[in-house]
Amino acid sequence: MTKRFLVTGAAGFIGAALTRKLLKNGEQVFGIDNLNDYYDTSLKRARLLEIESANKANSWSFNQISIENKIDLDSIFKQAKPDIVVNLAAQAGVRYSLINPRSYIQSNLVGFSEILEACKKYNVEHLVYASSSSVYGGNQLLPFHESHQVNHPVSLYAATKKSNELMAHTYSHLYGIPSTGLRFFTVYGPWGRPDMAPMLFTKAIQSGKAIRVFNYGEMERDFTYIDDIVEGIFRCCYKPATRNNNVDPVNPYSEKSTAPHRIFNIGNSNPVKLIYFINLLEKYLGKESIKEYQPIQPGDVIATAADTSALESWVGFKPITNIEEGLERFVKWYLSYY
Repeated sequence: MTKRFLVTGAAGFIGAALTRKLLKNGEQVFGIDNLNDYYDTSLKRARLLEIESANKANSWSFNQISIENKIDLDSIFKQAKPDIVVNLAAQAGVRYSLINPRSYIQSNLVGFSEILEACKKYNVEHLVYASSSSVYGGNQLLPFHESHQVNHPVSLYAATKKSNELMAHTYSHLYGIPSTGLRFFTVYGPWGRPDMAPMLFTKAIQSGKAIRVFNYGEMERDFTYIDDIVEGIFRCCYKPATRNNNVDPVNPYSEKSTAPHRIFNIGNSNPVKLIYFINLLEKYLGKESIKEYQPIQPGDVIATAADTSALESWVGFKPITNIEEGLERFVKWYLSYY
C-alpha cells in the first residue's frame, strides 16, 4: 500500500536523496524546506530539479516553509495527511554553532517541537528523525554503541541533537507516537554539503589553495556513503518503533524504552584517518594538496566509529560502501557538476 510521506529538509543533502528513493518506490511525498542561505542555495535548487526528474508518477509536491513556523507547518500537515514523517530539517554544522547559536535553537529545538506537536495532532503513524554521532561528545570508547552515555556534548549542535532524542522519547511515552532517531556518522557523497570536508578539500585541491588539516591530521572519521544512509532511513520508515517491555527500570539502556521509541547508529563502521582520506582525494583528482596543519577546533572530536549491530538486527541492513569506492564516486560527481 502506498504511504504518504512528509520529508522536511527535502532540498538538503540527505533529504533530497531519500525523496528520490521514495518516489522511485512509488510513494507519495510532500517535501518542505526553507532554502536558507547557510550554504549555496543554487545547490539546493539543483537537488530539487533532480527530484523532479524522479517524479514520474506526479507523486511529489514541495513547499518552501520553515518548520518553526507553526501556522505554515499545520497547513502542510492538514494538506498532506502524512502516514510517515521524516524530519531531516535542521541547522547543521558543528563549527557554525559557535558563530550563530540562535539558528540552532530556532530550527533544531523550536522547529522540532512543532514537528512533534503536528505529529500528535494529526495521528502520524511513525516519526523518523535525524540525530547525529556528535551526541557521543567526549566519549572515547570506540566503537560508539547506542547504550553508551551521551551526557557530555562538546558543541551546541550536539546538545540540540541529544535534546531531540529526549523530546521525541517524551512524546512517544505521553502520546504513543512511534518514533525512531537515527544517529548519522559523517555522511558524504554526490550532492553533498559544501561546508563538509569532501567538498571543502576537493575545491581547495582543484584551485591550488591550502586545506586546513585539524588536530595535525590525527583525526579519524567513520565516513558513511549517502546511499547507505538513505537505505537505512528507508528501511526504518517501514518498521515503526515498538514498546520494549523487558527494559530494566533500575538500569535502562538509552536505545531501548517502554515507550515506542528507538535509537540507531547509521555508520560505515570502518573509520579512516583524515590523512588517508586526503590521499584518496589527491589520487582521484590527480593533484597533490597543500596542507596547513592546525590544532583541533572547539566542538570537534578526535575520532568516531559506529557499532551498527542494533540497526542490522532491526532492519537487516548495515552500510556496505567502502571509502575508496564512495569517494571515487563523489569526485566523479564533483568534476561533472562543477
